[in-house]
Amino acid sequence: MPNVVAEKGSSLSAITRDPVRRVWLLRTPSSSYGLTLTGEDAPLNLHWGPPRTLPQVVALAGPDRVSPNSFEGADDGWEELPVDGGTRYGPAALQVRFADGTRAIEWAFLGSEITEAENGSTLRLNFTDRHYPLKIALFYRVLEGSDVIERWVELENSGGQERIEILRADSAAWSVPTRPAYRLSHVVGRWGAEFQLRRTELSSGETVLTSRRGITSHHANPWVMLDAGDAGEEHGEVWGAAFTWSGSWRITVARDPVDKVIFTGGFGHEGVRWFLEPGQKLRTPVFAGLYSPAGFGAASRGWHDYALRRILPHPEEVRPVLYNSWEATGFEVSESGQVELATRAAAIGIELFVMDDGWFGRRTSDRAGLGDWQVNRDRFPDGLEPLVHEVHRLGMKFGLWVEPEMVNPDSDLYREHPDWVLRFRNRRRSELRNQLVLNFADPAVSDWAFGWLTELVGDCRIDFLKWDMNRAFSEAGWPENTGDPDRLWIDHTRAVYRIMDRLRAEHPGLRIESCSGGGGRIDLGVLARTDQVWPSDNTDAFDRLLIQEGYSQLYPARAMTAWVTDNPHFVTGRRTRLEFRFHVAMTGVLGIGGDISSWSEHELAQARELIALYKDIRPVVQHGKLYRSPAAGSVQYVTDARTVVFVFAPTGHFGQSRPPVRVAGLDPEGSYRDEDTGVVHSGAVLLDRGLEISLPVGDYASAIVRLRRI
Repeated sequence: MPNVVAEKGSSLSAITRDPVRRVWLLRTPSSSYGLTLTGEDAPLNLHWGPPRTLPQVVALAGPDRVSPNSFEGADDGWEELPVDGGTRYGPAALQVRFADGTRAIEWAFLGSEITEAENGSTLRLNFTDRHYPLKIALFYRVLEGSDVIERWVELENSGGQERIEILRADSAAWSVPTRPAYRLSHVVGRWGAEFQLRRTELSSGETVLTSRRGITSHHANPWVMLDAGDAGEEHGEVWGAAFTWSGSWRITVARDPVDKVIFTGGFGHEGVRWFLEPGQKLRTPVFAGLYSPAGFGAASRGWHDYALRRILPHPEEVRPVLYNSWEATGFEVSESGQVELATRAAAIGIELFVMDDGWFGRRTSDRAGLGDWQVNRDRFPDGLEPLVHEVHRLGMKFGLWVEPEMVNPDSDLYREHPDWVLRFRNRRRSELRNQLVLNFADPAVSDWAFGWLTELVGDCRIDFLKWDMNRAFSEAGWPENTGDPDRLWIDHTRAVYRIMDRLRAEHPGLRIESCSGGGGRIDLGVLARTDQVWPSDNTDAFDRLLIQEGYSQLYPARAMTAWVTDNPHFVTGRRTRLEFRFHVAMTGVLGIGGDISSWSEHELAQARELIALYKDIRPVVQHGKLYRSPAAGSVQYVTDARTVVFVFAPTGHFGQSRPPVRVAGLDPEGSYRDEDTGVVHSGAVLLDRGLEISLPVGDYASAIVRLRRI
């Protein structure tokens, strides 16, 4: 057996160990996580839950388990990374095939390391297969001041001759403590109906949440939460994990015959394989976990804090109020029309003007021009510079819509490079929205994309990019890569990340919004490279309340773009009050997407007042702690100094008056002044009895209350 690597942790570290019992303990402000090794060196979970001491966790490490009968695995549901092999019958997190056809993995422990950094501590457990040249490193990172634990895996082919086939490489498996019942929380959806929250009893067997589309997808999102069926917004234990990846992914939640629950997640989906050549390494994305002892609200606030402190590139910023020209113009884009819209936008207080599709190539519809990223000189005779200059002169920043990963077959780019798209030999090239997907895994394609993007941003002084991605993968082949074509499922996403990272490095003032036909690419991976995300093309305010509730389970308001658009809504046909539409959008990053050239003077004046109000409360909304009260129709944002309460009443029933709205997150010993009425409230009374809020009569009523601590 190779020598054990010395550890550097101390008794005061967030990570400690008992070297004799081979037990490690990770500690966060509100939780602890313990693991050990079996007699066969397999890593095993001991505890994930409330704070525990190292001796307490060591006491949980008994003798190796024994299979209850010849049909069950002894450690199913407990392993830190279940592998293919032995008497394991649950979902495998790591599956490989060696050159001689062997698939099973047998652990051999090499040692461990604990490293300390300014922002946290990292544990690395090193293993190898007992016979084959496969090294496996399990990583655990505890972040200063956060209950989130980051986990990932690194694989290395340490041999000299033969490659290893990777069939499945998850980032981590998370074991949930035994409880009398289990409930699964996740989101489902489709285009225009993303982030629909579902809380259901966890079925026995395996529940698989996945995207096979090459993007995160509208249909599911890479996170899960579990509880015992008794958790609420502010009470009960919740365990959850979220994946930092923007391509295809899979999370499998398994409830075995004796009611043990484990969930494992990673990139790729079933049927995809890739190879490790001798000397190569593969590092998986982070699959981060969080335990909350105080309900779904506390879990969400933990995730929001993690995103704000550890994920977003510029978390300290407040995002500007934007205007997007799409619904006003569609593809009928011209310099004079955009200048007219920009002038109106500046007059109502807009800070960022974004020109959408139709400014390039022969892009007069969605049938042609995608991929030809040269300015249409018929529409912009002197290029974009005069428009950008005018927008800047009006006191706004300038943003532009792009869709770098796509191409229309009717384009100069496709006619020159038909081999640049995802495709199989002897198979049709399926079109969605009249477009094909460019293969960013090919360095020639990703280099081309970065080249025109950095030139565009630099030459035209672009402040903001709305990066769209309007279709899923199909015929995801790479005929030129005969040795490892499925790597494109990973390498395409990694190339998108590299381009975004390089753009931000070369243009420090650039800000980016992630869009994929709405919410098709929202995850912690893309949030690490963008400043905001577009949750849905459906901007109907009533529908957005549900979409935004599901979004907020994991992701922060600071990154959630929300538009005010026109009546009747193009998706639902619904008519709602302008104030209601504004209030819903003001719970995130406010944007205007309606055709303001057709708004009345009264509507423009109302918009001006509401935008000014949003700018006042924006620091609280974008950086405060979120408290949801779905039953009361309210959301609340809290900082030490201020609280903002939004109340929504889409429908009224029987003329019944509304009960007071319970306000959370306040100091019961404090006093709070209503900034609009001047009335002073006791923090204890607001927490116990609630806040009387008067709403307009009729449907789609809403109100905002601003409280300042005195």
